[in-house]
Amino acid sequence: MMRSMTAYASRTGRHGDTSWVWDMRSVNARGLDVRLRLPDSLDGLEAAIRTALKGAVTRGNINLSLRLHRDETSQALAMDAAQLDRVLAALDQVQERAFAMGVTLGQPTAADVLNTRGVVQTGPQDDDNNDLVAALKADFAPLLTDFLAMRDHEGAALQKVLTGQMTQIADLIQDAQTTAEARRPQAAQALKDSLARVMADIGEADEQRVSQELALIAAKHDVTEELDRLRAHVAAAGDMIAADAPTGRKLDFLAQEFNREANTLCSKSQNTALTKIGLDLKVVIDQMREQVQNVE
Repeated sequence: MMRSMTAYASRTGRHGDTSWVWDMRSVNARGLDVRLRLPDSLDGLEAAIRTALKGAVTRGNINLSLRLHRDETSQALAMDAAQLDRVLAALDQVQERAFAMGVTLGQPTAADVLNTRGVVQTGPQDDDNNDLVAALKADFAPLLTDFLAMRDHEGAALQKVLTGQMTQIADLIQDAQTTAEARRPQAAQALKDSLARVMADIGEADEQRVSQELALIAAKHDVTEELDRLRAHVAAAGDMIAADAPTGRKLDFLAQEFNREANTLCSKSQNTALTKIGLDLKVVIDQMREQVQNVE
């Protein structure tokens, strides 16, 4: 089934005194770009999330955020002894340096030391953090399932749209074939007129030169190859749309080839009706390219 790169999923959960809210969304991108906004001190969570995402999706700009809320009544104070020693040692150096320079400093209080960043930490202990990370990893799995389900749902809608556009293109190709066959008398007359001009320019006839000029003139009016290639592109696109594997990049390239053939058809048509069909083709192809940008 085709999958879209556009999706959104959210989820809430709780473990002990901590609750959380996941928010995950994605839009189209050339490759896979994962951007995470996670709280600090959740060792191993980011790596696990990136691994899971890379195993589940191949393209898209994915933004994932996690907001934690801990009940205030349950928060405990934890002292970082190593950080405290570093702070006290730094204060001692400052005092010695000030004394050597004849500067008198006020003595810091215990509260000043405790307010130094990193000395006191508020939150769960390491064991509680490990349990929280395990709970978050487990809760991410259903979030990812919901996220992928929306990508599949959007992809099914894209598949329906693209299939309809392929039908339109195929119908227009058939119209172009019918119109090209109907214009043969006009094309034959144009060939005769062109040959007459060539003969007038070159004077005495050179059989080889005349053959070359006739081939060039005929090629300028013949759209058979363009129509054949367009039909081949329609068949290839149909296979890609029905495939289970990601085909967004291939479809994007194929859409460019569709447009190239439609441009050549218009330039070679030499017929108002055929030119109009070529322009209609370009419109549908452009619409198809817009849809393809969202295919994974």
